[in-house]
Amino acid sequence: MSAPLVSIVLRSFNEAWALRATLPALQAQNYRNWELIVFDSGSSDGSVDLIRQAAPAHFVQILPHEYRPGRVLNQGMKLARGERVIFLNADATPQSADWLGPLVAALDDPQVAAVFGRQIPRPDCTAAFAHDYARCFGEPRESAGWDHFFSMVSSGLRRDVWARRGFRENMQYSEDDEYTRWCRAQGYRISYCPDSVVMHSHNYTPRQAYKRSFGEAWALADVWSGKLQDFNVPRTVLAGWLRDAWADLRYCRRTGRLGQWPDTLAIRWQQRLGRLHGFRAGWQMHRVDHAL
Repeated sequence: MSAPLVSIVLRSFNEAWALRATLPALQAQNYRNWELIVFDSGSSDGSVDLIRQAAPAHFVQILPHEYRPGRVLNQGMKLARGERVIFLNADATPQSADWLGPLVAALDDPQVAAVFGRQIPRPDCTAAFAHDYARCFGEPRESAGWDHFFSMVSSGLRRDVWARRGFRENMQYSEDDEYTRWCRAQGYRISYCPDSVVMHSHNYTPRQAYKRSFGEAWALADVWSGKLQDFNVPRTVLAGWLRDAWADLRYCRRTGRLGQWPDTLAIRWQQRLGRLHGFRAGWQMHRVDHAL
């Protein structure tokens, strides 16, 4: 029997530097029966030409201000012909010809609603974020013990599960976290596939780290089963920052990055502030204003 058709949905915005490696890596995959669907959010760096040369089955161009993650993910699912839909960020470059196959195989189990692969940081990734990737995808994987973890960067979904309820389109962050939490609540499993590897990382400034942490906590407030008081200055900011600082110090010492440790302190402080402020803002929006 021939391998079933798989749909790959690629999201891109001014990442020509990465597409020059990511698109050829797709063509080199051992799993051959796939179609490509690309969403580009107004790139002006030559990405459009590279994408057109790849001859995708669908090429959807939107303006940057029109981008809403859940809406794009849902549209990608609607355009896809395959029953297994794989999502890949343009700046996440597959590291072998067997990136695609393991993701598809994991979705053969009807109880697996979603799967995500391993991510390794780029060589220029700074210590704070390299440590985050080690915690999320390293060996042992710390995130395996967390309440919930999922990354859409390199991932896959079963269409039959998504058809029951797609992504929420009113969220700018954590739409994948919210969707996969819903999947788990319905009795499905979320699978991690370490054999499917991409190279992907970002070096955020402290301000960018605050903004991202704010958005993720804003979304978390909508699904949090505890109380507003669970997030507070002593626990969320002060104690959390001290734990982060100690863990980063140990990581930097272990990996020969001690010179970068002082820079991690500002990143973690802004992340902790963003988490507190974002959760409070999200609670007000989701729980208080919604109830009025």
